[in-house]
Amino acid sequence: MNLTPRQLDVIVAIRNFRHLNGYSPTMQELADQLGTSKVTIFEHVGALEKKRALRRDKHKARSLEIVADVLPDEERPTKLPLLGNIAAGSPILAIENREEVDLETLFHSKNGVYVLRVRGDSMIEDHLCDGDYVVIERRESARNGEQVVALLDSGEATLKRFYKESGNRVRLQPANSTMEPRVVHADQVKVQGVVIGVLRSYN
Repeated sequence: MNLTPRQLDVIVAIRNFRHLNGYSPTMQELADQLGTSKVTIFEHVGALEKKRALRRDKHKARSLEIVADVLPDEERPTKLPLLGNIAAGSPILAIENREEVDLETLFHSKNGVYVLRVRGDSMIEDHLCDGDYVVIERRESARNGEQVVALLDSGEATLKRFYKESGNRVRLQPANSTMEPRVVHADQVKVQGVVIGVLRSYN
């Protein structure tokens, strides 16, 4: 499909927004992200609809949908948003496949997906190592035993296993026998996501 560079920018921006948030951007959010006017975005979206690269419901604010296989190979979904670092975490297996691996499909979630780089060794016994990348599904709740991104009321974010304790308390359990778990009141911690995948580079 013959798209202009700016039309391709619009497609990529929609794709990245959907990865991060689990839903499509509004026209205004798209304009803000691309540093242009809402009128210009309407023009680009209209042109992309005519080319059948996008679908949308004119009566819904978040209905932009990318038609499959519209992106060229070099822009195919091999990228997930990297938001920063996270204390202690890493993967068991590196993705290794002689065929193409579509990361967007492999780590898809309707809630949105992002990536954090692990820093530290508090999850080393779960085979999550310093420098690994963890793929996070954006969620605000977790089941006992799941590896979560936990935001404490101190502003600290950490990667630990999540357990509900009696008395409305939460235990954040490291996977390192030299470290003690942290037990806090449920009001002092917010789950910001759950690990659904890990990536490791051997370079």
